Amino acid sequence: MSVLIYADSNNGALTKNAFEAANYGAQLAQATGTDAIAVVAGTASGLEELGKYGVSKVMHVSDASLDNFDPQKIAHVVAQATSVTGADTIVFAHDYTGKSVAPRLSAKLDAGLVSGAIALPNGNVVKKAVFSGKAFAEIEITTAIKIISVLPNSVDKLEIEGSATVEAFSVDLPSTGITVKEIKKESTELSLTEADIVVSAGRGLKGPENWGMVEELAKELGAATACSRPVADIGWRPHHEHVGQTGLAIRPNLYIAAGISGAIQHLAGVNGSKVIVVINTDAEAPFFKAADYGIVGYAFEILPQMLEAIKKLKA
Repeated sequence: MSVLIYADSNNGALTKNAFEAANYGAQLAQATGTDAIAVVAGTASGLEELGKYGVSKVMHVSDASLDNFDPQKIAHVVAQATSVTGADTIVFAHDYTGKSVAPRLSAKLDAGLVSGAIALPNGNVVKKAVFSGKAFAEIEITTAIKIISVLPNSVDKLEIEGSATVEAFSVDLPSTGITVKEIKKESTELSLTEADIVVSAGRGLKGPENWGMVEELAKELGAATACSRPVADIGWRPHHEHVGQTGLAIRPNLYIAAGISGAIQHLAGVNGSKVIVVINTDAEAPFFKAADYGIVGYAFEILPQMLEAIKKLKA
């Protein structure tokens, strides 16, 4: 028996979520006295780095056709790897890939699935957040093979000294009838779902012409930028920056929100953040109830002051 981790890659490099999934899987393998093995699909380099997170071996299917995301093919790859390794637990990151592939694999292997786990299992019981983070559920998986997708930034990282062995893994890929004609990627340099720091703003900024201060602060912090749904709906910011119940769910170490009231729909997408800082002129804004730090004031005054302080600190 072993724990099998699907480590996702993008543009030839492993993603941050891949390392988090590897870390989760390796800690689970350590707790159960088994090996942690990763499988990677498509063109990717630096796979031995997974050894620093407890993975002993990486099975690499280097078929370039897997560079164009096809969840059915990836499910087939992981199913074959499961058969070869005899894995009884399969771990994904709870991201776009995990949400697409894990359910398909669950049906394919007749395996129980818990999506969005926030802690290591207690035996066969896995804990996850439900009702937009307002409650927790503990779910028991009773099938022979178990599939878990772990929420990013949920489990503390455990880096060790080590390097994983990388082995070529050959799989006969089925024809899924899907042809990828074009892949359009957002121009943002930092992925919002993988960012450790996020600077977000809402209608309190009055207009898109004022977003420069948000972008400048984000640049100084090495952060990604985000926005509330109304801002995306009226075209001030692109929709891929919208975080909330109907947008992206993120879990950064630091979330700074300026000019956002904090309706429950927005909070549902960010309440997993480790630290939340809220800037708003309304002292009764609901977001302050969820904030770790709150500043009552105008974003046009507070953000420039924060920017100046950060530049002085970095200098």
